[in-house]
Amino acid sequence: MKLRILAVLAAAALIAAGLFVYTDKPLAPGVTLTTLQGERIDTAALRGKVVLINFWATTCTTCIAEMPMLIETHKKFAARGLETVAVAMDYDPEDQVRAYAERNALPFRVALDADGAVARGFEGVRLTPTTFLIDRRGHIVHKYLGAPDFDALHALLEKLVEEPA
Repeated sequence: MKLRILAVLAAAALIAAGLFVYTDKPLAPGVTLTTLQGERIDTAALRGKVVLINFWATTCTTCIAEMPMLIETHKKFAARGLETVAVAMDYDPEDQVRAYAERNALPFRVALDADGAVARGFEGVRLTPTTFLIDRRGHIVHKYLGAPDFDALHALLEKLVEEPA
């Protein structure tokens, strides 16, 4: 009987520890993104997908340098549930963003943060590039300041795309 009680308590402790470790990750903010095509995307509607939100600007040399790797990452994981959204900063002119997206055939959605509300929602982003990786449950798993280590990002994505929602 004591052994059974100890087993139940141990199982409960493991479950509680797992929940504690998991829930210490903040939820992604509830913001609405507006794409170049005028599509409105509420971040809550992205639950169930792994999401990579990249804040960038056409005037940011690091952003432009990392864009081919973002494209590669998107192409590698999109069929397995990755949603990628590149959010142009409020100071980036729409015509420049649109021209860059078209010229480089960006395969993911590009959003304009015309009033800065999306950046404010994501911890007040001001530096580019800043990228947030969000799991299927809507928790921010990692925040990258500057270009990510793409090998490490891909390893993390391999795990996240396999996790159930």
